[in-house]
Amino acid sequence: MPPPSSQVISLHTLVQGQGFPILCLHGHPGSGQSLSVFTQHLSARFRTIAPDLRGYGSSRAPAAFVMTDHLSDLEALLDRLNVSRCLVLGWSLGGILALELALRMPERVSGLILVATAARPKSSHPAIAWQDNAYTGVASLLNWFHPGWQWNIDTFGQRSLYRYLIQQHTTATYQYLANEALPAYLKTSGRSTQALSMALQRGYSRLADLPDIQCPCLVLAGADDRHITAAASWETAQMLPHAEYYCYPNTAHLFPWEIPAVVRSDIDRWLTHNPDVITPPAGDNAPSTDVQGMG
Repeated sequence: MPPPSSQVISLHTLVQGQGFPILCLHGHPGSGQSLSVFTQHLSARFRTIAPDLRGYGSSRAPAAFVMTDHLSDLEALLDRLNVSRCLVLGWSLGGILALELALRMPERVSGLILVATAARPKSSHPAIAWQDNAYTGVASLLNWFHPGWQWNIDTFGQRSLYRYLIQQHTTATYQYLANEALPAYLKTSGRSTQALSMALQRGYSRLADLPDIQCPCLVLAGADDRHITAAASWETAQMLPHAEYYCYPNTAHLFPWEIPAVVRSDIDRWLTHNPDVITPPAGDNAPSTDVQGMG
């Protein structure tokens, strides 16, 4: 990644629950709210911190920026919340940033939960035709007004680009698409898209650095993910010294919305088997609060 290009900004952040902090990082497009499939469950036992990254949701990008600016923003956020050590959960782009944080400040990252992501992201997404965009637009609008409408799923949804994002076209999954995916998409700025595109065009890869990450890691992948392939996620897991890897059949990039109960159960099991990742450092008495819309 190139050096930071702009000043740190204060991120709009949703903080829920009490206990050991878990920093939850969304993908592209996305927002802190689009991680509710994780935060609503985890905040019953932990303090979940879900920011809108720069240029996403309610966190503005006042100027063009590069990907390392996200890292500076996140480090400043942890300082502001008095978080000396945390577990980091990242979905897609958020997982890439989680890896970067673990390399940048290993003393503050107790563990990683990496969802549909990779240190060398590879895609197998087919070329997009105008019909794909047309069906996706219609399916999204109808799903916005009538979330989970089976007729729309059967008529437009399964013919749209959603067929590459999910494999299980259920009413529950389309509820997530309506309530969290579409609002996040509409609030994703062009500057954030440009920053991500620039990083990918340079052939982003951190594989060679992964052996430096010594904390426990959980790597989760969808077997039919076309955006970041399961093979790329497996490659990342193989290079991490202390990683567990789960690959879910008949799911794609948005698999946490396809099989949420299964994913949450696997995360809970991993946390039980790795208690050190949720153990506060000695003398850490930072207050735990419920705050929405910080920054």
